[in-house]
Amino acid sequence: MSDLPTSVLNPPARLLLGPGPSPVHPRIYRAMTAPVLGYADPLFYEIMEDTKTLLRYVYNTENALTFPVSGTGTAGMETAIANAVEPGDEVIVGIIGTFGQRLQSIAERHQAVIHTVEVPFGTAIAPEQMEAALKAHPKTKVVMMVHGETSTGVIQPMDEIAKIIKAHGAYLILDTVTSLSGAPVNVDQWGVDFAYSGTQKCLNAPPGLSPFTVSDRGEAMVQARKTPVGVWYLDLAGIRQYWGGGRTYYHTPPTTMIYALREALAVIAEEGLENRFARHARNAQALHAGLQAMGLSLLVKDASIRLPSLTTVNIPEGVDDAKLREVMRDQLNIDIAGGQGLLAGKIWRIGLMGYGSSSANVYSFLTTLHQALALQNHKTDLGAGLAASGAILGN
Repeated sequence: MSDLPTSVLNPPARLLLGPGPSPVHPRIYRAMTAPVLGYADPLFYEIMEDTKTLLRYVYNTENALTFPVSGTGTAGMETAIANAVEPGDEVIVGIIGTFGQRLQSIAERHQAVIHTVEVPFGTAIAPEQMEAALKAHPKTKVVMMVHGETSTGVIQPMDEIAKIIKAHGAYLILDTVTSLSGAPVNVDQWGVDFAYSGTQKCLNAPPGLSPFTVSDRGEAMVQARKTPVGVWYLDLAGIRQYWGGGRTYYHTPPTTMIYALREALAVIAEEGLENRFARHARNAQALHAGLQAMGLSLLVKDASIRLPSLTTVNIPEGVDDAKLREVMRDQLNIDIAGGQGLLAGKIWRIGLMGYGSSSANVYSFLTTLHQALALQNHKTDLGAGLAASGAILGN
């Protein structure tokens, strides 16, 4: 078998400005080269405790059961649903994009009775819409929502809606995959019962873990289940025996990825969440201003609900989406993404996440996009775009 691939792996160093994975901070790369410890090593337990403490900080919570699920963000999504939902439970799913649709699909597989609150992609759910749904379905046990919708670039305002859900006595599952550490996520203030995220977005670690937190109320509900959790690997009753302090083996944790997450969270704590939020907001506003000054339009018209970590740009008429992204990736070394589902071929998704949210990347992206569009004979005003961004960035 002389044709086996035995060469040294050497992928290119691209600038990742899509919806994830995001650029990995050098400090996190270094952490991942540390020696692997056994999952029962007391030194590894210390790393676990650091990770839990730092996760509580970014989630703004005191929840005891706060830990990373071994799997990507979708594993966190299924952990929440599998533990919170029993067959026949009524749930309301807020759908503002394709990840709301994924919540619905997973809940259906766990035999929930589904009700939906859907809005056009690029908009957010209004509090009165959720109020009406809860009144129409008074037996609702769980409400599932996406805070930062990766497919549309919308951030769902939660303050009023969370109060409404709490007033109706329902449990709240919240997807924070693209918002955590890029925008405020107030788990305790909002009364979130289950929240999950992903390491590859604003946290700037590679994909592979889903930061997760459960309220005391949520834990009590899971413990009172009448039926077993339908996914053994994601059963919180077993996982908490290891992450909750008892250290009883459940399944082998990915130690090197936990190193990465611990270090990523330490980088965030060192910067400070408020500083981080301000940086994301400023760079997003500069990107939006630059794109619009160049003559391009944004999917999300309401600036107040634009997700700071991810921007969705309408593809100009006559521009070949796949060809432009290929040129940007292979010739200009910047990786962005197209639309998903109903938005496929209609938008580009641009991520400025964590370490990747910088003024340099705003300018680099605008310049590169201008070059790629010019190759398809689509003219943009780069000078106006850079000037508009610079007016916000001050450099």
